[in-house]
Amino acid sequence: METDIFEKLSKSKFRSSFKLKQKDIDYINQKGLETIERHARDFITKRISPAFIPNDGKQTPMRGHPVFIAQHATASCCRKCIKKWHKFPLGTALSSRQQDYLVELIMTWIKKFFN
Repeated sequence: METDIFEKLSKSKFRSSFKLKQKDIDYINQKGLETIERHARDFITKRISPAFIPNDGKQTPMRGHPVFIAQHATASCCRKCIKKWHKFPLGTALSSRQQDYLVELIMTWIKKFFN
C-alpha cells in the first residue's frame, strides 16, 4: 500500500471530514473486525469492482455502515474517486490485487480511527 496515501487524503477537507460515530464503533465492537473486513470485501467486490457501474458515484451511502464511512474517507467509494486518488483505470474490472488494496486501505482507516 502506498504509505503516503493517508497523508494525501488528510489534506482533503472532504476526505478528512469523515469520522466514525459511536454507533459505528458499537457496531464494530458487536460484529468484530473480521466481520467488518468481510463486509468491506463484499462491498468492494459487488459495488466497486465491476468494469461498468450504472450508478457510479451513487452506489456508496454516506452513512449506515462503518465501511461506507471508511470508503468515503479513503476515496474508495466509487470508480471515479478511485481513478482520481488511486489511479485505477475506469472501464475495467478491478483485479483481485486492486480489491485487496482497497479492502486493506478501508480496514487500516477503520483500525486507526477505532483504536
